[in-house]
Amino acid sequence: MFEPEYSNQVIKFLKGADKSLVKRLFNKIENLMKEPIMHDSKFIQGYKEKIYRVRVGDYRILYEIDYENNKLGIIKIDKRSKAYY
Repeated sequence: MFEPEYSNQVIKFLKGADKSLVKRLFNKIENLMKEPIMHDSKFIQGYKEKIYRVRVGDYRILYEIDYENNKLGIIKIDKRSKAYY
């Protein structure tokens, strides 16, 4: 099982989001901790690192996987229009 690490942007986003959205996002993150590349995960091209994204309604969770340390780096959570830098 992977351990999540949250970026400052993610922590700030989660503090400002409403509770029902936060609950849905944490459910998806818990699933990612068990299976980091799910059937609805997609690899994002154009970045130096291997970054994946998973969809939660209108929102996207961008994350990277560190297999050596069993870490799941949650890089960014935002609406689709803002998520891809």
